[in-house]
Amino acid sequence: MDIRNSDKKPILYVIIPCYNEEQVLPISSKLFLEKINSLVSSGKVGDDSRIMFVNDGSKDATWNLIKEYAKEDEHFTGISLSRNRGHQNAVLAGLMEAMDYCDITISIDCDGQDDINAMDEMIEKYYQGYEVVYEVRSNREKDTFFKRFSAESYYRMLDKIGGVEIVYNHADYRLISKKVLKEFANFHEVNLFLRGLIPLVGFPSTSVFYERHERIAGESHYPLSKMLTLAFDGITSLSIKPIRLIICFGSLVTFMSFIGIIWAVIGFFNGSTVAGWASIICLICFFGGANILALGIIGEYVGKSYIEIKARPRYIISERTYEKKVSVEKE
Repeated sequence: MDIRNSDKKPILYVIIPCYNEEQVLPISSKLFLEKINSLVSSGKVGDDSRIMFVNDGSKDATWNLIKEYAKEDEHFTGISLSRNRGHQNAVLAGLMEAMDYCDITISIDCDGQDDINAMDEMIEKYYQGYEVVYEVRSNREKDTFFKRFSAESYYRMLDKIGGVEIVYNHADYRLISKKVLKEFANFHEVNLFLRGLIPLVGFPSTSVFYERHERIAGESHYPLSKMLTLAFDGITSLSIKPIRLIICFGSLVTFMSFIGIIWAVIGFFNGSTVAGWASIICLICFFGGANILALGIIGEYVGKSYIEIKARPRYIISERTYEKKVSVEKE
């Protein structure tokens, strides 16, 4: 039975991935606790709602802080991954862990950049019948020109070749119902790009707009290299169009090569050929570079297929602040 049709309030789990966030947690944890208490007191969610921190192999005191918070207040809970697995896997670990305890989840970063007050509107959308609610940035005025231009260009490119509907200017701040999580659990990709995978599950969805703030403390742990890796994963994990573009490019080059061969043969019989190394060097460099680029893209797909076939676990939970709920299946 859909809990929205009953008197019982939905249980919310706020999933917060953390990596070396000892400077931020003392500030943001209080904000999250105030928000969860506000949602409970207003009757929007049940008192069994929790804030679940996911320690992604932090090297500082992040996990110790999480354990302290869990002892101080029952609304705090946490899991620790055996090693650093990256932001996407940390979010996934929290979602899959919370699925057995909650009715809805909201994933959000712990740096305070995302507006936590937008959770109220997200939950309202859930009550209206939506199973997924995406938080979308209303503008990027606070970003540098390079970051704004590259992000907007990437979203446009991904929309063209990604093979899936992408929510423009959406990161990983979203509400997902338990119904969607159960179906999403059937997706076993190792190379994760949640922004593209969640829309693939389907179900009614909508968006809520908000303004992103500056980080409240510490430094960002998502440099340009990681953003580029995530961007490339988003393309290669969701679409084979880059390979098809290689085929089209190869066909064009082949056609041009045939024209060149005909031109060379005609020139040979006309006696108008001129010995020269410049044109040869240019052609060798061009086709050599094109071949290496094509092989690199194809190799990326082969490598990802190799990793997927191994079916290694996407994350391992080494420690919890609570005892794991054991589900008993009826025979």
